[in-house]
Amino acid sequence: MPVLHVSGPSNSGPGERGEMLAKARAFLEQGGVDPSDVVRVDVPPKGSGSDGDTALRGELEGIVPTLQSGSLFGGMQGLEVIDAQNLTAAEAEVIADLVSTMDDAAVALAVVSAGSVPAALAKQLKSRGEVVAVRKLWESTATKWLAQEIEARGLAIDSAAAGALIQRFGADTESLRQALDQLSETTGKITAGAVLDRFRNRPNEPIFHYTDAITRGDAAEALRRLGDLLVHQHPLVILASLETELRRRSLVLTAPDIETFRAQAGARGSDKWVERVWRQRSRLKDSGLRRGLEAMVRADRILKSAPEEMHRVTLERLTLAMCRWMVGR
Repeated sequence: MPVLHVSGPSNSGPGERGEMLAKARAFLEQGGVDPSDVVRVDVPPKGSGSDGDTALRGELEGIVPTLQSGSLFGGMQGLEVIDAQNLTAAEAEVIADLVSTMDDAAVALAVVSAGSVPAALAKQLKSRGEVVAVRKLWESTATKWLAQEIEARGLAIDSAAAGALIQRFGADTESLRQALDQLSETTGKITAGAVLDRFRNRPNEPIFHYTDAITRGDAAEALRRLGDLLVHQHPLVILASLETELRRRSLVLTAPDIETFRAQAGARGSDKWVERVWRQRSRLKDSGLRRGLEAMVRADRILKSAPEEMHRVTLERLTLAMCRWMVGR
């Protein structure tokens, strides 16, 4: 097929984006397109970009000659359209018309979008080629992906070292892929210690992993996650996330049923954390939540007034205490 549409979640992070781009590149390579013959067009956000002479913004005008190329110009021409969710309806219609008449023997098209594209283009992409969905990546799915990638590369990496890679890079499969590229040059068996020593800083990760460890009472995991977060996040951002979790648990103790809790918390019907917090309500105690609120007020005062050297130890002490109070200890 000459056309591939790679669609990911609208809230795609580095992991999902890396996976989408990798699928687009692989599609063009398998179609016989030389990397030097690939034209990449990044769609700017709606409301930005320069005006062109056509219905397309200036940044998108390179799409037209590429899709209109014929086999007289030699080998296969490749076109990548990245962030296609930012296309306007008018731009999508122009591109859809071009896709409908493109020469399958001369052009291969890969469209990448975080979310849906306008209907006119979506219909044409589906009729002319294949649509591949990249789902939201979590560490559990990244672990499976990593095991398959290690086996395919034939690397001597044991389970502990693979776990260390997940510890460092989480669900960011693009960073994991780059790390494996570097490790492939290593001779002998790759150990967890070697991984942790070589890749010291973890990329930015969702605070969810930190707060989830706290609500499970897993102090060791919570402290490790806190250390990772402090590389990229401001301490007050971390404190705000803890405050959100505490507020949710205060609400759940007073709600008569889960739907009332969902409404009071301002949650959507698809928010999975609602069920998780509701299940935890039986182990929560008013006294623990009150102590948690008092501790966060003190921590907020310290973070805003004390020297920076005090910030980490303050958050570490708060983290350990919250691990007890959030599980009713």
